[in-house]
Amino acid sequence: MANGSRQAAWEFFGTELRRQREEVGMTQAELGSRVFVSGAYIGQFEQAFRKPQLDISQRIDEVLQTDGIFERLCRKLIDDKRYADYFAPAAELEGLATTVWDFEPTVVPGLLQTPAYARALVLATHPLATDELIADRVAARMERSQLLKPATRPMYCVIVHETVLRVPVGGPEIAAQALEHMAAMAEERKVLLQVLPFSAGASAYNGSLRLMEFDDAPPTAYTETSFSGSLLDGPAVVKQAHRAYDLLRGAALSPEASLALIRSAAEDFRRCTSST
Repeated sequence: MANGSRQAAWEFFGTELRRQREEVGMTQAELGSRVFVSGAYIGQFEQAFRKPQLDISQRIDEVLQTDGIFERLCRKLIDDKRYADYFAPAAELEGLATTVWDFEPTVVPGLLQTPAYARALVLATHPLATDELIADRVAARMERSQLLKPATRPMYCVIVHETVLRVPVGGPEIAAQALEHMAAMAEERKVLLQVLPFSAGASAYNGSLRLMEFDDAPPTAYTETSFSGSLLDGPAVVKQAHRAYDLLRGAALSPEASLALIRSAAEDFRRCTSST
């Protein structure tokens, strides 16, 4: 489903939710308390700003006695095989964010990947995947990267661990291209890029971390491991995640030194390629 069609479907979800809620005479706060979210969240669902998770949609059906309509809508909308199930909600929010902060400890961030690098990662995790699946996953990642092209793009800040610069994902040639692309994006001022060097020692956070801010909604954190991901909305948890990111940024190299290290690592891969 294309992004525009998907957004229109979420808007229908929100409109229908409001209609059903008002039909039984419930306020947003009353419905929220019954399904264990705030009334403000119900308002954001109705405006199609936030997308409710499946369990919340199921509880809404139970409270409003809507015969499973919101569960069915939600299942249909999150059934996007281009993304892992746990990442799809974060991908939806990504396009609405005004500011995005990423920390990646092992791979080039998805928004900065080249097609060849993305393909190598897909093959590493799905070695028996069909050509169709590989093409779909790579196309989805490249579609996401379009977020950084328009003048209205979000402010995008990235910290990568030096490990990202040293692992030859896809081989030295593909790895070199990926690092050169990442450096070019920084030079074009589409991303504020820093490297957390090996010399920094233990880091303030282990695993992938994303922080997102919005004009009309509270900030959100997203954490990911190899097989799962979680959106975190609680103010205390998001504040803790921001604190961890601040510590990472304080330990990272300056943008200028980071760019020089990335370029140097790319040259190292190029030398490996020329010597074979």
